[in-house]
Amino acid sequence: MTKSLDLHLEFDRSAGSPGRSLESALRESIRAGRLPAGSRLPGSRSLATDLGLARGTVVQAYAQLVAEGWLVAAPGSGTRVAAVLHDPPGSRWQPRPSTAAGPVIELRPGIPDLGSFPRTAWVGSVRRALATASRGTLDYPEPAGLLVLRAAVTAYLARTRGVLCAPDAVVITAGFTQGLSLVARTLHRRGVRAIATENPGLAPHRMVLRAAGLTVTPLTVGADGADPDDVTGQAALLTPAHQHPTGVVLSPGHRYRLIAWAREQDAFLIEDDYDGEFRYDQRPVGAMQALAPERIVYAGSTSKSLAPGIRLGWFVVPESLRRDLTTTIMEAGAAVSAIDQLAMADLLAHGDYDRHIRRMRLTYRRRRIELADRLAEVTPTPLEGIAAGMHALLPLASVAEERLLIQAGRRQGLHLIGLHSNGYWHDPADERQAAALVLGYAAPPAHAWQQALSGLSQLVHQTGRELAHPLGPVGDTFDSCKP
Repeated sequence: MTKSLDLHLEFDRSAGSPGRSLESALRESIRAGRLPAGSRLPGSRSLATDLGLARGTVVQAYAQLVAEGWLVAAPGSGTRVAAVLHDPPGSRWQPRPSTAAGPVIELRPGIPDLGSFPRTAWVGSVRRALATASRGTLDYPEPAGLLVLRAAVTAYLARTRGVLCAPDAVVITAGFTQGLSLVARTLHRRGVRAIATENPGLAPHRMVLRAAGLTVTPLTVGADGADPDDVTGQAALLTPAHQHPTGVVLSPGHRYRLIAWAREQDAFLIEDDYDGEFRYDQRPVGAMQALAPERIVYAGSTSKSLAPGIRLGWFVVPESLRRDLTTTIMEAGAAVSAIDQLAMADLLAHGDYDRHIRRMRLTYRRRRIELADRLAEVTPTPLEGIAAGMHALLPLASVAEERLLIQAGRRQGLHLIGLHSNGYWHDPADERQAAALVLGYAAPPAHAWQQALSGLSQLVHQTGRELAHPLGPVGDTFDSCKP
């Protein structure tokens, strides 16, 4: 028996032609699902060496399976397994052509324009980081992160967000959600059992906090942001600069009262500054952290500024929490890739991060203006929330209207999110709470933005007419908003 080191193929050389035995082994592996669709096969030379066969034998076997539809070959991308059906027991198996899902235009909040990710600058930073990295830098990293990135983040936050800290106060995490989980577990370690989160607010954050053993209580959000009279527990999670999802700013009076509560109750505030760099009508409101560094855990990340897939975040932590947080990080094995940290530090040091932020700020500002103008043509209800970030709120008359718009949008290839459909309310079953679409205007690629605007405006216009004429549709169609 001969076995491939790459593919774990087994076939009997003595059973006949080696080429035909190899073909049969590959067919069986594909049929059984051991080689899933899209898997890239080794080059013919490598596989021939592994199996002790002539290269021509492997080439002929690949060619035969390509002709039969088991494999696909394309110049520059090698040979891959075709999209096929696995063989159900007792049935005759046949290859099937690959099918692609229809395109969807994303209008979800919280997703940046991924096509604008600064690939060239990032690649340059990775190369420079690898060229200059010391041997020690590539060892197991410090739990709190590499000092070079912590120092770069300190300078950036002081300059752009008014955060007061030294590098030893900064902890590097794999994005905000991981950092929130680590902080929540640390608070629980210190005896905290309940935390207030904004209502409405992000359901995944409540899930993370509960997983850490904390009871989550609702914190009412009004026109001035989170209401200090409603705060309970021993900690609170806030989005002061641009509340998600309502888009309001936490007023100065509320800021001071929440800080006073934290000091009186020996509590902590977690400031999620998820899109603080993006303000379009004036200078961004500075971070709340500077008012009480000993009581506020400040958090930021690259998820909105660069891309969620980068998985890099930073938490500025009060001194009283640092030792316990370091222990939690070590227990969780939550250190972040040294290469990614070095690349991010380089991106900041060379000014590429700032240039990207400025470029995207102009793009998102223009898109928000266009969104507001286009919707003003079809509905008298204006967008709510300050001119900031990557989403805006379109208030609706009822939960029924919210559901109707989301369902109609899905049929037309528009991915929409609502206050009730996405679990923003602590009690989503209470339909007396406000309904709205939370419209993300950053995610569509540049070439699809006008199409997204047209589709959304027609959808809102048509739905409004259907609600005004409940006996049936009024004749308009949405064909032009289909991708």
